[in-house]
Amino acid sequence: MAAVGGVSAVNVGAFLGAGGWFTPDTLTTSRFVDRFEQVFGKHDGFRRNHAKGVSAAGVFTSNGAGTALSRAALFQRGTTPVTARFSISGGMPTVADANSTVRGLAVLFHLPDGAQWRTAMVNVPVFTDRVPQGFYERLLATQPVPGTGKPDPAKVAAFLAKYPETARAMAVISKSPPSSGLYNSPFHGLNAFRFTNSAGDTVPVRWTMMPEEPSQPMGAGAAPGKDYLFDALVAKVMQGPVHWRFLITVGEPGDPTNDATTAWPANRRQVEVGTLTIDSLQTEAPGNARDVNFDPTVLPDGIALSDDPLLAARSAVYAQSYQRRTREPHRPSEVQVGQQPSGPRITKVDHEQ
Repeated sequence: MAAVGGVSAVNVGAFLGAGGWFTPDTLTTSRFVDRFEQVFGKHDGFRRNHAKGVSAAGVFTSNGAGTALSRAALFQRGTTPVTARFSISGGMPTVADANSTVRGLAVLFHLPDGAQWRTAMVNVPVFTDRVPQGFYERLLATQPVPGTGKPDPAKVAAFLAKYPETARAMAVISKSPPSSGLYNSPFHGLNAFRFTNSAGDTVPVRWTMMPEEPSQPMGAGAAPGKDYLFDALVAKVMQGPVHWRFLITVGEPGDPTNDATTAWPANRRQVEVGTLTIDSLQTEAPGNARDVNFDPTVLPDGIALSDDPLLAARSAVYAQSYQRRTREPHRPSEVQVGQQPSGPRITKVDHEQ
């Protein structure tokens, strides 16, 4: 039963996966998105996963250290404007915040000459599934059953027996309890990528945004409000900018680049390449992060995909979700943001079609 609860808790936070890894007669990208609508309901204008969120803006300040790893313009010493979005997992835009719910931070770096880098990160240190098919089967295995409203233990046990890497990933995740808020949460890229520097040297990498605010565990106390994670984030940014250190972990030969469920050894070299600063939040609306597809395969020169099958899979389903929600009428966002101190704003965002 503990396994049932643990798998179900992170199920909605998993990244979507579909594409050429399914046989045509078993699953398509559209059917995968349909499944999320079946589980969470259809909410016009909202993302099919991580539906509840708030738009953000700020800058990334590079210290120049990243140029040793990648020739991407982002790592040249200086500042780059960003459009960002904080979210919690699941397809229900009005769901109540919960400590165990997976949290997300997506960032679009606006590079010179119109180039972009898009990344979508979550607060868990490893992913729950190695291949897209595993995610899809887990979604089915953890569906609540009539009567109890909980997953069928037998189905969950059968799934974990078929995909033991998920059980191992859950054990790793359980050792990283969530922080007390979005503003002091670490965010991990999870998938491996490849950096190539100006000399042509290529290395596998993963990355983490590490909060400068102490990442304290959620304490006991009075019952929080429905939007307590977002309310605390808004209050924090109203007081002043919030910062994350951008850390690149460099893989070594033998470190898996095609398995996001497996953490690399803790002694791998890390390079701090700069600081992400968020200094403003906005209620989701046209012109900010609401309509951005944070497709992790949108990369600048100097950064390339690895052989992780989840990357192309995520891209396919993100596109399907984007195409659906941008054709639908939009309702007001659950998270409302009041007047804030002035700060950088992105007035024009290129949307991924």
